[in-house]
Amino acid sequence: MSANTALLLIDVQNYFDDPAQGRRNNPNAEENMALLLNKWRKSNRPVIHIQHISNPSLAHHPGRDIKEIVAPLPEEPVFIKNVNSAFIGTNLETYLREAKIETLVIVGLTTDHCVSTTTRMARNLGFYPFIVSDATATFDRISFDGKLYRAEEIHNLALVSLSDEFATVLDTKSILELLKS
Repeated sequence: MSANTALLLIDVQNYFDDPAQGRRNNPNAEENMALLLNKWRKSNRPVIHIQHISNPSLAHHPGRDIKEIVAPLPEEPVFIKNVNSAFIGTNLETYLREAKIETLVIVGLTTDHCVSTTTRMARNLGFYPFIVSDATATFDRISFDGKLYRAEEIHNLALVSLSDEFATVLDTKSILELLKS
């Protein structure tokens, strides 16, 4: 994996710890994110944080804050978005192109929303995304017809729909092995 491969951490925010979010899969996702972040920092590879703030004009709420386990360092860029894609309404694409970053390793919350949308756009813009299956997570959801879908099923189907066409899907261990090469 190239030294210029960026780790993109999407919406790893306190909001997702609210019990109102419901049950989720991958309870250790943040630990895997932190492990990858540590390796990225030690290898001097680029790290980029994405923070979702739906309405920046509202007063600060602690749910907006990036979780301490993956908190950005002062020199790491944080792009603030207010829609699902990290490319809409931000300078992320310009930043990546100016830094000559072509490959992205994507982690974060939630797999089927912001992670998926950002990954699809990244590939459509010509970047080469990897998604880390055990460093992403989502929640149980009730569908339009009232059926409950478990987080594991939603997560896996989101990854299936991204695999090959939009991204390479690997787990944390496999990404760490690629860093050694």
